[in-house]
Amino acid sequence: MAKAQLNYRCTECGWTTAKWAGRCSECQEWGTVIEAAAETGILRALKPVTITEAKAARSIMAIPTSIVSHWPTGIAEFDRVLGGGIVPGAAVLLSGEPGVGKSTLLLEVASKAAVKQSRVLYVSAEESVNQVRLRAERTNALHQNLFLASETDLATIVSQIDAVDPQLVIVDSVQTVSSANGEGLAGGPSQVREVAATLIRVAKDRNLPVLLVGHVTKDGSIAGPRLLEHLVDVVCQFEGDRQTSLRFVRALKNRFGPTDEVGCFEMTADGIAEVSDPSGLFLSRAGTPVSGTCVTVAMEGRRPLPVEIQALVVRSSAPNPRRVTNGVDSSRVAMLLAILERRAGIRLSDQDVYISTVGGVRLTEPAADLAIAIAVASAVNDHPVAHTLAAFGEISLAGEIRPVSHSKQRNAEAKRLGFTLRLDDETQTIMQALRRAFRTGVSQRDRELDAAF
Repeated sequence: MAKAQLNYRCTECGWTTAKWAGRCSECQEWGTVIEAAAETGILRALKPVTITEAKAARSIMAIPTSIVSHWPTGIAEFDRVLGGGIVPGAAVLLSGEPGVGKSTLLLEVASKAAVKQSRVLYVSAEESVNQVRLRAERTNALHQNLFLASETDLATIVSQIDAVDPQLVIVDSVQTVSSANGEGLAGGPSQVREVAATLIRVAKDRNLPVLLVGHVTKDGSIAGPRLLEHLVDVVCQFEGDRQTSLRFVRALKNRFGPTDEVGCFEMTADGIAEVSDPSGLFLSRAGTPVSGTCVTVAMEGRRPLPVEIQALVVRSSAPNPRRVTNGVDSSRVAMLLAILERRAGIRLSDQDVYISTVGGVRLTEPAADLAIAIAVASAVNDHPVAHTLAAFGEISLAGEIRPVSHSKQRNAEAKRLGFTLRLDDETQTIMQALRRAFRTGVSQRDRELDAAF
């Protein structure tokens, strides 16, 4: 009989090695390789297994697709992210920071699905059924076919599924459920792996969709082993700023649809409401043009969104002027200020510059460079640009405007919203863009502008 020798295994992804390593070479995590006993030697011969007709391999052309088609949840923005709806037998993981509204969104999904798909089982491992009932009453998510259970034991949850026989199961959350077959406390790597594997196997065997809520760590990644993201079919990220009511759902992984769609929601006193056309959420309500503002068209997934950028420039008496940004990259703004001073002759080295976006949206793409530059130039000269102006384009260090992706979609959205003047990559340099932007303003200061620029 072969002797059992000591080897090492990664607790995150299961990678094994004969020698200890401080970093797993598979998942690149540090401090996850531990000792594990494994049987080595000659492999025992596997006994053949009789394959039943139901388990027999079939031609891909003979497998029907009707049983795996999407069915809508009743929330169009959530269906957009999922690729058209929920697929029977799919395992969906929804993660997000505490208090962002994950439970509220899934309770709304449960109530809508209870109307369309009869029985829905909502298992809360963090709240009692009375607490969930109180929140459902506040958000008007009550329905007779919505069943609630407050359980933290995996075996009891499976028994609840057998008793209710639902068409949809929601577990909130996977890190608070424990199994007797796993080691450690609830939320540990082995427990999360065991709970997720069991629930996903139940979903596949019974053709039952399962929605799982996942916690996140302080750096924003999903808590638990990385294997959890590999096991599920869809991984969605629910994000938003607590200072604003806007929320976004993004698909990080989707086996049944695209991963570049974004769903927009708004948190209200009555729960969560979907925003089908968020065009007006990121624009100010000023009746007349104000200096230091410019509108750009940003891409959230495949959805173009108009975003207003505001800039304020004041003279500074400090040796190091302040550069304060909100919603835009501070290093990107510092580069744009240097380009404006060197290529456009706008002196900013003795000025405090404050730049912010309207509505709390965050812009990370370089397509917002041109709008930021126009807003800063408008604030310096106290000259507003027209309400009908929309600008998008990347600015290089040489002062040239480079093309950006999805230009047709941005132009079409700007035209639909009434922006008759659009500055994009067709304008060659930043100087030309500034001249064109300010000549179409509401003021009659062309001579002063010519002298300034």
